[in-house]
Amino acid sequence: MRPYSTVLLDADMTLLDFQRSEQAALSRVLSSHGLPCGQDVLDTYSKINSTLWKALARGAVDQDFLVVERFAALQRVIGGREDPRQLNAHYSRALGEEAHLLPGALDFCKRLRQAGLTLAIATNGLPSAQWGRYRRTGLDQVIPHLFVSMEIGAQKPMPAYFDRVLDQLGVSDRSQVLMVGDGLETDILGGNRANIHTVWYNPQGAPLSGPARPTYIAANYEDICAILLPSDGLPQRS
Repeated sequence: MRPYSTVLLDADMTLLDFQRSEQAALSRVLSSHGLPCGQDVLDTYSKINSTLWKALARGAVDQDFLVVERFAALQRVIGGREDPRQLNAHYSRALGEEAHLLPGALDFCKRLRQAGLTLAIATNGLPSAQWGRYRRTGLDQVIPHLFVSMEIGAQKPMPAYFDRVLDQLGVSDRSQVLMVGDGLETDILGGNRANIHTVWYNPQGAPLSGPARPTYIAANYEDICAILLPSDGLPQRS
C-alpha cells in the first residue's frame, strides 16, 4: 500500500518558474506605463512583494491590501504616480500569460498521475494569474484540481485553507495526504498546522529555519517520487 493517496502541490517555485514569470510580466507592465523597468527596479519590487506575502502568511495584512500596497510601495521608491490598483490588474493579467514550468515539472506530475494518485495544486496568489498559467502550461491536463487562496477565502498557512481544500476533495483521512512545496512559512507550516505530512522542496539546499518542521526534505523531483512510489525508497527525513 502506498503511504499517501492525495498530493497537494504548491505552484510557484515548486512546479512553476515564478521568478521568470514575475520579471517578464513586470517588465511589460512598467514599460507600458512609462515607468522604469531596469533590473534594480525589478529586484526592488521582488523584495517588496516577498515581504508583503510573508506578512500575509503571518496574518499581518490581507490580500486586498497586499496587491495594492506592493505597487504603491514600489512607486514611492521609483517616483511613479500611476494608480496602484490599475497596475496590479494589468500585472495580474500579464503574469497569467507568462507560463513557465520548472525543468522536469510536467513529467513529474504525469508520473504521479499515472501512478493513480489524486493531485491538486494548492496555492496562494491571484486567481487570474494562477488559472492562466495552470492552463497555458498544460498542468490542467494532468492535475484536475486548482485551489487558489483568494477563491478559497483563506490562505496558506491557515488551517482553514487546508480544511476547505480537503473538504472539496472529499478527503477525511489526513494521514493519506502529503503537501509538497518550497515555502517553509506557507506550505510546510501550513501542513504542520493542518496535521498533514509535508515535503519541503529545497533544490537550493537552504538551511532549515523558523518553526516549520517538514516530514521530508527533497532536493529534486526524484526524491519526491521516492516518497510517493515506495519501491524507490525514502529520502532524508528531517
